[in-house]
Amino acid sequence: MARRSNIFSKKGLIVSCQALEHEPLYGGDTMAKMAKAAVMSGAVGIRTNGVFDIVAIKQTVSVPVIGLIKRAIPGSDIYITPTLDEVKAIVSAGADIVALDVTDREGRLEAAAPLIDYAQQHGAAVMADISTFEEGLAAERLGVDFVGTTLSGYTPYSSQKEGPSFELIERLCEALQVPVMAEGRIWTPEEAAKAMRAGASYVVVGSSITRPQLIATRFTRALSKIHG
Repeated sequence: MARRSNIFSKKGLIVSCQALEHEPLYGGDTMAKMAKAAVMSGAVGIRTNGVFDIVAIKQTVSVPVIGLIKRAIPGSDIYITPTLDEVKAIVSAGADIVALDVTDREGRLEAAAPLIDYAQQHGAAVMADISTFEEGLAAERLGVDFVGTTLSGYTPYSSQKEGPSFELIERLCEALQVPVMAEGRIWTPEEAAKAMRAGASYVVVGSSITRPQLIATRFTRALSKIHG
């Protein structure tokens, strides 16, 4: 299956517009409006979670949409698009790219292969969410279209740095033929620019743009250090 790494019109910012059920912005057309605002500001793509928001955002913006479904499976740490059922739902919802966990745990590399094949055979590209350099290499061998550093720091064996994984981004960009998406703990425009200078074709930013409860928390924590 030929890779579809040219799906974006240009390199740049991808904004992750997601809200989980327990969060205040969950439901309605909130994420679609977030996506519209992001595209108005120059974002080249949107990443979102769940069939409802994939459909709503596809109807609202014209840039490529990366879709995923977060589902907890008892006894498993695989959370991002864990099974073929989620892949089918994402493709049916019209996502241009399916994002899924392609980490080296619980036999996931073997299990991910048919999920990748299904998505690509049904017209969608695939973004591999990985946590280490070795997983990035393995994901490319599996035939994915994009590799994202999304899960760096979220697996127990990956680097647990507080900030973005710039070293991982740079190593992947030097070694891979497919485009690298820098994602994870990017909080400032300066960090986003640094990730692109490290070689990333795309920078995915979510919490610092679309999750106001987390943005506000950073401010309140900083002020509480002064006034207690």
